[in-house]
Amino acid sequence: MTNPLLDFSDLPLFDRILPEHVGPAMDELLAKADAALEQVTAPQFPASWGEIARVLDVATENLGRAWGAVSHLNSVADTPELRAAYNAALPRVTEFWTRLGADERLYAKYKAIDAASLNTEQRQAHKNAIRNFVLSGAELTGAAKERFAKIQERQAELSQKFSENALDATDAFAYYATDADVAGIPEDVLQTARAQAQAEGKAGYKLTLKMPSYLPVMQFAESSALRETLYKAYTTRASDQAPAEFSQFDNSAVMQEILALRLEEALLLGYKNFGEVSVVPKMAQSPEEVIKFLRDLARRARPYAEKDVADLRAFAADTLKQPDPQPWDYAYIGEKLKEARYAFSEQEVKQYFTAPKVLAGLFKIVETLFEVAIRKDSAPVWKPGVAFYRIERNGELVGQFYLDQPARTGKRGGAWMDDVRARWLRPDTGQLQTPVAHLVCNFAEGVGGKPALLTHDDVTTLFHEFGHGLHHMLTQVNEHDVSGISGVEWDAVELPSQFMENFCWEWEVLRHMTAHVDTGEPLPRALFDKMLAAKNFQSGMQTLRQVEFSLFDMLLHTSHNPADDLMGLLNEVRKEVAVIPAPAYSRTAHTFSHIFSGGYAAGYYSYKWAEVLSADAYAAFEETAAAAKTTDVGGDAGKTTVTVETGRKYRQAILEAGGSRPAMESFKAFRGREPSLDALLRHQGMA
Repeated sequence: MTNPLLDFSDLPLFDRILPEHVGPAMDELLAKADAALEQVTAPQFPASWGEIARVLDVATENLGRAWGAVSHLNSVADTPELRAAYNAALPRVTEFWTRLGADERLYAKYKAIDAASLNTEQRQAHKNAIRNFVLSGAELTGAAKERFAKIQERQAELSQKFSENALDATDAFAYYATDADVAGIPEDVLQTARAQAQAEGKAGYKLTLKMPSYLPVMQFAESSALRETLYKAYTTRASDQAPAEFSQFDNSAVMQEILALRLEEALLLGYKNFGEVSVVPKMAQSPEEVIKFLRDLARRARPYAEKDVADLRAFAADTLKQPDPQPWDYAYIGEKLKEARYAFSEQEVKQYFTAPKVLAGLFKIVETLFEVAIRKDSAPVWKPGVAFYRIERNGELVGQFYLDQPARTGKRGGAWMDDVRARWLRPDTGQLQTPVAHLVCNFAEGVGGKPALLTHDDVTTLFHEFGHGLHHMLTQVNEHDVSGISGVEWDAVELPSQFMENFCWEWEVLRHMTAHVDTGEPLPRALFDKMLAAKNFQSGMQTLRQVEFSLFDMLLHTSHNPADDLMGLLNEVRKEVAVIPAPAYSRTAHTFSHIFSGGYAAGYYSYKWAEVLSADAYAAFEETAAAAKTTDVGGDAGKTTVTVETGRKYRQAILEAGGSRPAMESFKAFRGREPSLDALLRHQGMA
């Protein structure tokens, strides 16, 4: 049989890819990519955008698609065999991309391309390529160039090791609770925990550090001792503070080496620190601008955050008889205060959000707003629970996506969108390649034959990732390096995802995507009104939490000496920003995957930066709602505050343009002006 990783005729053959396919596929694809590189850098080869794309881009796109399939399986279906195959191939794949990005012959060929001969999309891609060559060390020579390449390979190994340690440390911990421990924990969570314990031949309930188990314990368990046990396990994962039996997962040395290598990389490129390197391809002009933005946001949010904490402490003392709450108590106190103040609980709301109904509602909004149709489709998948869909406009295929919702062992935590392939007018065939995306979440599975129940936060997460997916799939750009999310400044890439979150707070949207798991009744308006009243509950605290992560990240990559213990910096940032002190043992940085293995190094601020853009973009819909004709999104008389006209303008200015122009130009094309912080503060109740 042919190697499934070498079949590019259509979608990846996920059901046939085995660990033993990885090495041979990479051998062949790397050899072909190397041959293509030699061909286009030969003196007689023309300095032509189209000719380079026809030879080199086709070869590297095949390599990228195959390696992307392997990386994806490594994230969602990790096994010892696959991990070994992935790690064996990783250094070779990294070495090729590093060498490609720093090849002075290819750099010279790109510089020789006549920009006047290119179309608008190609000119933007060409401009990005020249910048990326410089950032990839193409202007380095001799020993410096060799060292730069070694740094890239070692960073790839260390990032993978960081990710593995975080996953393994999360999977390794389990606490088997008794009936006496679990008072207050929701019944559906307990059913899952009981079934997991029974599957191992154990009594009681298996509680883990995966979000569908951990979060409900922190929010609802009446036992402070149980909450403390899980909290300590969670905040010491992959660190020197974890129990001795988990010491092999300690990320301390990995993190220190990653930071040292990033600083060395920056110095080789002529920058003072990695923060300066990070912002080169972003909207922000300098690390100083980012730090000023974060501290300004912290200053505005602090009074609200301090009031949030004062409210929690007063409620804990007066109502719960807890005069001295500890860090592991605050989620529980917050849930109880929310119940008391707004007369509802997350658990009550969750009964109305069955996964199939939510998904149908999401699809209906997207279909109405962006004038598309979403249909069930078929494709080879890696697990039985994975679904596949197609998006069409006027009967024409626009894009497709995989949806992998449930949490499971061997699947890394969190939620993300990743590309399978990009939209591209292929130079080898002249055919238009349509985009395909992965949408991955970690939701609890249904129990007792009932559909999965989502928290409102889960619903928001689903909308968020779908926003990324739309950015990738609805693009109308034909140049693959700037189509969809490619080429979009990293601190603007969260705009479409955070934009979609706003719909999770619209009554005319929610009423059509809810059905009680037992009765089928939609979410009552009275309950929604309570949710809306509670929307900005603790928004000050939550804003400061994000600022804490973001400021720590940027300072870590600017003023911090990698030889020093980073806990000193983290404690300084906590002292400056946090309103709830963390225990001395807390090591949240040791599983901060975004910055150590997820591409957000010196870029975590992007979430808050893009939130300004997304809130302001959504304000355009709010402003036109009263004046413009509203549109039906849910059958019956369902109305949303969104107009098709504004949706079309947003789609064309933001989503369809992708990375073919600077993000600020796209924003101004939609809004008619630069973004303002006002809408974000208003949306979060901090105006």
